[in-house]
Amino acid sequence: VQLQASGGGLVQPGGSLRLSCSASGITSDYYAIGWFRQAPGKGREGVSCIDRRDDSTYYADSVKGRFTFSRDNAKNTVYLEMSSLEPEDTSVYYCAADRFKRGSNCLHGYFEVWGQGTQVTVSS
Repeated sequence: VQLQASGGGLVQPGGSLRLSCSASGITSDYYAIGWFRQAPGKGREGVSCIDRRDDSTYYADSVKGRFTFSRDNAKNTVYLEMSSLEPEDTSVYYCAADRFKRGSNCLHGYFEVWGQGTQVTVSS
């Protein structure tokens, strides 16, 4: 299984970005797909995730109402639509997949497979 994240860049506060994560070799038992971020000097934070058993999506409180998780099954790709971006959203963003996470636990802990990160910088 390989994950490839892309779409990061420099955006002004209040702007929008869409991150993509394409998955190759992923099987249907990778039920949890998540987006995480890590800023310099800070720990990794779960941003949003999906439990594919019932397509429930979950969001960190810090991004609720601003970020949207979506997916295109035909393309084996998930997206993170980010709007109303704030300087505090500046981080390296990662996508990850796991076979064992359930429900809102997909926002926490260690995932089996990680993609490389994509840098998001929110600055004027």
